[in-house]
Amino acid sequence: MGDFRRGDPRYQGANFDNNMKAAAIVRDIATSINAKPGQVALAWLLVKGDNIVPIPGTKRVKYLEENLAAADIKLIAAQMKQLDEALAPSKISGPRYNPTTMKTIDR
Repeated sequence: MGDFRRGDPRYQGANFDNNMKAAAIVRDIATSINAKPGQVALAWLLVKGDNIVPIPGTKRVKYLEENLAAADIKLIAAQMKQLDEALAPSKISGPRYNPTTMKTIDR
């Protein structure tokens, strides 16, 4: 069994390059506040509203603890603006799933 991202359109060609720009902004903010990029992404989602519930996956307790620590991260307005702009749906390149996987969605 391989990594599902090998067939994910968002990880292919120009889509990959464009999406890495958004990832770089998340990474830069994380570095500036001594956090992990995943923590910044979770912290950003946690302030988006009560109707958004991030469900991070992990295999190790270490990463579960990192995910939980995201609730303690307080992003400032400038950081939120950067993330909102970088991660806006219109800025993400490529379809969510490949055609084969799309056939299994909402059947």
